[in-house]
Amino acid sequence: MHPAARLSLQMLNVSDAGQLAAIAASVGLANNLAALRALATDGIQRGHMAQHARSVALAAGAAGDLVQRVAQIIVEARQITLEAAERALAVILADSAVLIPDAEESIPLMGE
Repeated sequence: MHPAARLSLQMLNVSDAGQLAAIAASVGLANNLAALRALATDGIQRGHMAQHARSVALAAGAAGDLVQRVAQIIVEARQITLEAAERALAVILADSAVLIPDAEESIPLMGE
């Protein structure tokens, strides 16, 4: 028997295969219960939806800091779709567009 397995059995005070099977089943059930609890609450769901929203934002063409901004907008709107991400990206870009004046126009400087 492997030394680590022997030590584990001694720590668990297991003397036969039936006891070991019961312990393994208990650990498995506890793990399943923890997974169900995480799925029933917003822990895994929120994390998964945030990741999915970032993926959709990337697919819509967002890059850099815009990825998180687009993802946040579509999550808050509860519309995590490519179309919603494209609309959100268009709105962000339109809001932050810098107008470049024509070369013929003078640009007022401070104090003028």
